[in-house]
Amino acid sequence: MVQTRTFGPTTTQKTIQADGTILLESEQPIAEFPQKLTQKLVYWAYVTPDAPFIARRNLAGIWQKLTYAETLRQVESIAQYLLDQKFSGEQTIAILSENSLEHALLALAAVHVGIPYSPISPQYSILSNDFGKLCHTLQALTPKLIFAQNGKIYGRALAKAQELFPEAMLVSVEEGSAVSFTDLTATQCTQAVQRAHEHVTADTVAKILFTSGSTGLPKGVINTQRMWCANLQQITQAFPVMATEPPIFVDWLPWNHTFGGNHNFGLTLYNGGTLYIDDGKPTPKGIEATVENLREISPTAYFNVPRGFEMLIPYLEKEPELRKTFFRNLRFSFYAGASLAQPVWNRLEELARETTGQIVSIITGLGCTESGPSALFANWAGSYSGLLGVPVAGMRVKLVPDGDKLEIRYQGPNVTPGYWRNAEATASVFDEEGFYKTGDAVRFVDEADPNKGLLFDGRIAEDFKLSTGTWVNVGSLKAKVLSAGAPIVQDVVIAGLDKEFVSAILFLNPYACRELASLSPDCSATEAFLHERIQQYIDQLLLTLSKTATGSANRITKAVIALDPPSIDLGEITDKGSLNQRAILKHRATLVEQLYT
Repeated sequence: MVQTRTFGPTTTQKTIQADGTILLESEQPIAEFPQKLTQKLVYWAYVTPDAPFIARRNLAGIWQKLTYAETLRQVESIAQYLLDQKFSGEQTIAILSENSLEHALLALAAVHVGIPYSPISPQYSILSNDFGKLCHTLQALTPKLIFAQNGKIYGRALAKAQELFPEAMLVSVEEGSAVSFTDLTATQCTQAVQRAHEHVTADTVAKILFTSGSTGLPKGVINTQRMWCANLQQITQAFPVMATEPPIFVDWLPWNHTFGGNHNFGLTLYNGGTLYIDDGKPTPKGIEATVENLREISPTAYFNVPRGFEMLIPYLEKEPELRKTFFRNLRFSFYAGASLAQPVWNRLEELARETTGQIVSIITGLGCTESGPSALFANWAGSYSGLLGVPVAGMRVKLVPDGDKLEIRYQGPNVTPGYWRNAEATASVFDEEGFYKTGDAVRFVDEADPNKGLLFDGRIAEDFKLSTGTWVNVGSLKAKVLSAGAPIVQDVVIAGLDKEFVSAILFLNPYACRELASLSPDCSATEAFLHERIQQYIDQLLLTLSKTATGSANRITKAVIALDPPSIDLGEITDKGSLNQRAILKHRATLVEQLYT
């Protein structure tokens, strides 16, 4: 039996225009794709009705699974319930809670009959004190139906939502709630569902995904049916093995983000695979749940953020059986959200080789919520940290000079038409040729050979000049600090605008600090951060970094430890765990002042 290739073609055309801009396109055209996502659900429910589509552990720890046939039946029942509520063109569905079977069913039902829905970050409901971002997103959506998995856990947020929209239906899973989820699934489906599905077009809004709000309040990115389906086809062409070997994913990434919700959830459905919802996450407590799932389920591809891979390594090192299960069917690992430290990358490759006798490829790419998400992939063996790859099939990439950098811009069927009810923001992010302006900077691995791909070169807006007039590349400097400082340094913010030298605000890993300083697990994070051994570690880190510095722009002269964790209410952190450099510098001005006095 001939094994399907894991990776698709990567040959790329490069054209330099008269004005200095550069166009990149894949030589591989995008293949035909569905006009609406749930065409795939209908297809798999007919072709492989008994295959498991999605699963989640119940309270007893047993996997509760839904087959493709069961999923379609429940989606059609829920769709009928939604049609019976007679949504107007101004009304939507808001989902406040985490990944779950009910979340998946409600989302697919809305997509099936053309009612826009929006998964909202659970942190806006659970961790926020002022509900500022929750109120902003709900007011933008004008929801007719608001769902939360648990009416008690999300009680305060639901009460706030009801205050804003008194006529909206509040739905949760528990019996006794105003509207129970079983009321939706018990509805008798009629021909109205099929008629509504037939009226859904490629231009119909499938969902609204809110940005993290790193440059202000979150903006609602419109995701049309075409945009979602096109990108899933582009990703599948980059990884053709998914089309012939139904993928198996064990995944925690939140569906209110494009990585988890569009990419991972969508790829499962698009290719007839199985998604095991991982209720863990890359935290000291959450990683235990993730590892328990990976002891049992062998993924065919594994997706995570860099912090997740870093936290998984100690378990892989000490559990041979876990290693065997994890690597047994694994074709590749994929990271996004930040740069993967090269030491972490190297150790993952070593563990794969020790277990299977060969390296399992680690890859990444580049994209954003506005590109559905995937725009580039480094989908080949021998990749390395920082390599972004080449454009996906059917996408045009434009590189526009901005000072000494190249801003990357996107145009293609997977690119959003704009922001939900925000014409001003929409107009500002497209150039005169209709390319989406990402604000990301890239550079060629080899300007003479575009097939070798692009490298990340920071964010245009994050870079700054020292008082000497020297530009500081924030992205590359952050990657350097995180690589050298792992696992003690969890994240870093670079400072120095109009100053004489570069400095840094360090966010440390309290668990790694306690371990290094031989402290009790019960001691406070502040006590651990201020311990003499941690101070010595940071001093040595700065010394190590200085040895490879070539000038003032890439030498960190001073650093200060942030004793308080980043605040979601202040916009300092997203629920994916990435820091907002601008917000940190704004709200921690006193720390910056310490660095320069």
